[in-house]
Amino acid sequence: MKKWTVGRPDRNAVSSLMLGCGVSSLAAAALAAKGYSSPESVMESLNVDELSDPFLIKDMQEAADTINSAIDSGERICIYGDYDCDGVMSTVILYSYLLETGADVAYYIPERSEGYGLNMKAVDRISDDGVSLIITVDNGISAIAEAEYIYALGMKLVVTDHHQQGEQLPRAEAVVDPHRHDCFSPFKYMCGAGIALKLVAALDGGDYTMALEQFGDLAAIATVADIVSLTGENRFLVAYGMELIQNSDRPSLMALKEVCGLNDKPIDTRSIGFGIGPRINAAGRFGSPRTAAELFLCEDYDEALKAAQELDRLNNMRKEAENSITEEIYSMIDKSPELIRGRVIFLCGKDWHHGVIGIVASRIVERFGKPCFIASETDGEIRGSARAFGEFSVFGALSCAADVLDKFGGHPAAGGFTIKEGCTEKFRSLLEQYALENHRIMPAAELKADSPVAPQELTVQNVEGLNVLEPFGTDNEKPLFYIENAQITDIIPVSDGAHSKLRVKIGFTQAEALVFRKPPSELIVSKGDVCDMIVSLGINEFRGSRTVSIIVSDLRPHIFEQSKYFAAHSAFEAFLRGEELPQNYYPSMSPSREDVVKIYKAIPDAGICSDTLYIKLNDRNINYCKFCVSVEALRQLGLITVSCSDTRIERVRVTQKADLSSAPVLVSLRSRTANRKDQGEKI
Repeated sequence: MKKWTVGRPDRNAVSSLMLGCGVSSLAAAALAAKGYSSPESVMESLNVDELSDPFLIKDMQEAADTINSAIDSGERICIYGDYDCDGVMSTVILYSYLLETGADVAYYIPERSEGYGLNMKAVDRISDDGVSLIITVDNGISAIAEAEYIYALGMKLVVTDHHQQGEQLPRAEAVVDPHRHDCFSPFKYMCGAGIALKLVAALDGGDYTMALEQFGDLAAIATVADIVSLTGENRFLVAYGMELIQNSDRPSLMALKEVCGLNDKPIDTRSIGFGIGPRINAAGRFGSPRTAAELFLCEDYDEALKAAQELDRLNNMRKEAENSITEEIYSMIDKSPELIRGRVIFLCGKDWHHGVIGIVASRIVERFGKPCFIASETDGEIRGSARAFGEFSVFGALSCAADVLDKFGGHPAAGGFTIKEGCTEKFRSLLEQYALENHRIMPAAELKADSPVAPQELTVQNVEGLNVLEPFGTDNEKPLFYIENAQITDIIPVSDGAHSKLRVKIGFTQAEALVFRKPPSELIVSKGDVCDMIVSLGINEFRGSRTVSIIVSDLRPHIFEQSKYFAAHSAFEAFLRGEELPQNYYPSMSPSREDVVKIYKAIPDAGICSDTLYIKLNDRNINYCKFCVSVEALRQLGLITVSCSDTRIERVRVTQKADLSSAPVLVSLRSRTANRKDQGEKI
């Protein structure tokens, strides 16, 4: 369960945005919740209708002059990319343009096994190919030693990148990166392909007409796939590019839309982010990034379709590997629940595919609401990826554990690391130490609603008005709304019970809401209940009729004491970790025999999710901490199983009674409780 946060945007700001921007009340509320207080601020960040002058980026003129000179003199040029979607698109954009100008040009994209960025062996191969100028795209800003080596071999270097600058810039004819400390260009958040597109415009004299027409689609794909900020110039670029993709005659995109099932469907950031982008990334994860590059350089549809089908196959391999690792992790946790009861989750496996453990870490964070560090041992090397959220810093935690790491890097939300041999348990201990010292109360995973929505606002026209906020993405996420006091008049299974449809009454408004991946039996509410929901809104079109679509992100009974729930869960896990709690906590978290029996008997034969069981018990004498202790005691005694993947509780057939007092969790509680119970109890 996630912590809910409901935004309460200033009503004056909402009114001002409605009048000044001419938007619906829902759109104005979403804008105000994101911090926009005036029509001018909205125009500056969201209503950008062009790209800024490419020459405003530091060294762009020098880069254009160097490259044009190399073209004119017939020098051999190599574009050095990266194996992810952004790196591939950047490479294709610049390579295609230079090829059309008649340049003697090649490209090099390192395999994932070579690691990110320039490497000496690749530079040697490029030098042996007779190259005199290397141009990096989507990398190079940190390649200090490699840049010196390039010049030692008699070559020149132009760097184009979008990552943060370190203490030193690499030696180069030009270093084009908006994050340079001395670059004062107006927009800083383009991905590598966006910078490559700006370089193409600069090479063409600064006019964007050709660059956008030829490469706006590729830059848009990279911008969405690289999860950069969808504000400012990126919004213009993505909106422009999506129009090109929608009507594309580019063989690669026609083929990719075919394998993604996107033919005749509207192209939006979701179809790029979950359809096109992952297939391009799959080439670098499970094959060669050259496969993706060659697809986008292909001019024959039949050939492109074969390449797109290969990317689709690699993407299916990626999904299978993800699912296989995730299932193995769930099995590990089911056997050893203590793996997820620390402040931080650290998991280590054998031969887990390094191309997907970062994605798996994100899934584990989403499932358990804790920072996650996942490592895999392959051929004696233990490498890993980490993901986090809120104020917890992955980079800070890795820095704390630096003594047991061969190398590491990253930022607050994500990072990578290599653990020294024999140091995995010490690494786990240092992560916990960092978390305890810096976050006595760990950040909770949140689900944030932008604003409450009143029943009268749920009209087709008002919801349709949210379209002005598209394209959605980082820093401009699709808005979520809070619906309070919705009375459930009916619950209907959908798709053979895989999903649920709720008929609800909100004030005097009748509506339907869909809950995906939750059958009616697993909902924590029942027919007749009054609930609160966090939802996304859209429009349904069916046989010419248009209605408001309500998709439920989460729902709860109307009277749900969130603060008590999370405090109790935190106390329970702290107790299991052996942390000291205030003395008055122990009696209040100690269940009676009757409490445990009631919980056990309430478990239906088909099983039930933990939170659903707790809420349906509706017993004020059983606080959530008591409930957790009781469930743990039953699990330890082998009377129930608890699946970590969906917290599903199922009873186990037993042939003899179990001694309740022998459950380790209750033994530990008794040792900390002043009023101890010494007699054995039977269940």
